[in-house]
Amino acid sequence: MSDQTILEEPPRKQRSVPKPVFTDAEAGAKEFPSSRSRHYNYFEPRKRRASVYEDVTVDVQPDPERHLTQGWVYSFADGSRGYPQEWTALKSTNWHLFLDPNEEWEQTIYRNNADIVRQLRQVVANAEAADAFSNWKRGWATVVAHHVGAWAHVEHGLGMHVYTPAQRDAPTNMINNALAVGAVHKLRFAQDIILYNLELSDHVDGFDGQAHKATWQEDPIWQSTRENVERLTGVRDWAQAFFATAVVFEPLVGELFRSGFVMQAAAPQGDYVTPTLMGAGEADAAREQRGARELFRMLSNDPEYGDANRAVMQDWLDEWTPRSTDAGHHLQPIWSQIPDKVVRFDESRARAHQRFADLVEDLGLELPKEMQA
Repeated sequence: MSDQTILEEPPRKQRSVPKPVFTDAEAGAKEFPSSRSRHYNYFEPRKRRASVYEDVTVDVQPDPERHLTQGWVYSFADGSRGYPQEWTALKSTNWHLFLDPNEEWEQTIYRNNADIVRQLRQVVANAEAADAFSNWKRGWATVVAHHVGAWAHVEHGLGMHVYTPAQRDAPTNMINNALAVGAVHKLRFAQDIILYNLELSDHVDGFDGQAHKATWQEDPIWQSTRENVERLTGVRDWAQAFFATAVVFEPLVGELFRSGFVMQAAAPQGDYVTPTLMGAGEADAAREQRGARELFRMLSNDPEYGDANRAVMQDWLDEWTPRSTDAGHHLQPIWSQIPDKVVRFDESRARAHQRFADLVEDLGLELPKEMQA
């Protein structure tokens, strides 16, 4: 048999596939003035150099009006997309102008809250070691159990059902951040009060750790405040919810109770721990009010929509002020439940009303008739 014939495969045809051509047109190959910079430059910082807060919050949330050229990539069942500006009655020529004066971002949330919790734990531990709770005057423990404990329900309701929904609906990351921080602070403060309540149940004879529940649900003193808070949780306009809480409710009810009563009355009753607790909540509220003042003052002075915004905010002010003044008025009997009357309700209310009037004036609004002397 002759040599085996070797069959060779025919050569494969080369497919006509476009080959990539790399040029210096790609963004990665470009050299520009800030190529090696460790800071962003797609926004105008408030000061000469951008702060860390600005770097991690400004324009982090996309916006079709600025950098999201293809528009929102998702929508809700009703057809609305992304973060619609129609979710509030207020308007702005540039929502991105708002920057939180507190410059709060993720790291500061954890750091500030950790510092507060650590401080409160140390104060309570020192009071336990010194047997300081035994020095409380008769009747004060009842006030703390019923009324200080009831305030936890206020903070939880506002943090979970007002600030948390509002932070989702606001149109920019900077506003979202400020509202999210407010929610976290209020939820932490509510938790602080409940944990303090548990500590007192273990260290104060006869302290009723369950009393705050019935007080919040049934005591006539608190029902107007409870109604005010529950109405706030039902507001769907995120800016109105924030305005009615930070601008109206906090000065007329929150500050009235926390600072006007607890922080004034506790020390003469032999209690130096509860004012520390309430002081932390008061500092949180002051921080949120600084943000509210900045935001609503920006909207009040908007070059195009300022007049319309002030009209809307005036309507909100006229609607919510009577509810909060009524809630504050119904708290009056608490001032009479302490053994030593070191502070009068009228004095506390006058200070709260003056701070409220100053805030309203700063926003370019008119004081409602209920508040005018």
